[in-house]
Amino acid sequence: MIKAQGIHHIAVMTADIKGQVAFFSDVLGCPLVALFDMHGVPGGMHAFLHLSDTCLFSLVQLPGTGDIPIELGITHAGSGSGRSAPGTMQHLAFAVSTRDDLLALRDRIRTKGINVFGPINHGMSQSIYFAGPEMLALEVAWSETVVDPDRWIDPAVMARAGISAEEAARFRTPDDYAGEGGAVPQPPYDPAKPHVAMPEDLYRQIIAASDDMIWAVSSFDAPPVPAGDA
Repeated sequence: MIKAQGIHHIAVMTADIKGQVAFFSDVLGCPLVALFDMHGVPGGMHAFLHLSDTCLFSLVQLPGTGDIPIELGITHAGSGSGRSAPGTMQHLAFAVSTRDDLLALRDRIRTKGINVFGPINHGMSQSIYFAGPEMLALEVAWSETVVDPDRWIDPAVMARAGISAEEAARFRTPDDYAGEGGAVPQPPYDPAKPHVAMPEDLYRQIIAASDDMIWAVSSFDAPPVPAGDA
């Protein structure tokens, strides 16, 4: 069955890309692997830090970002128990492979002067908690075993969320789909579906274009530093 297989990258907006890169490199030990003009976005900068060979942490800085105020409870939750606007990131949890790694990373964070508490045992994971620049709510977690849905999907919480037993069964076992070799055409525009936030006329032109056309006119495949200069 084809499905999303992990997180390639999470992109966090910043008004200080240098400061954020410094924090995640120095405090969490994540090497900077890419920093370039954001593709197709005038004035934008895009940074990537290495978590694993298939998972990156990304930062974006756009002109005027610093003029947008951080508002606790609106733009940011500030902690794993705080609120923020629907669709925003409440907190971000990084992964480690062992409990020893969790404690070692806690040690590293503390040697950088950053307060961090935990581990806390959540049953399905053990976690430590701390803050990053610009009020990021951060966590590092370790899971000893694969999460068992029979034990961790609570019927009482299903009821609070308005999820029936039939819906839960469907959510636990999504339909088996293998793909069609990329041959499925773009569906018609439906205003009831989620859509990328951009001018509607431009968006409709983009989704009306062929996939080959989008590839041809929108790709930026060359690294910014020529191979001979690296």
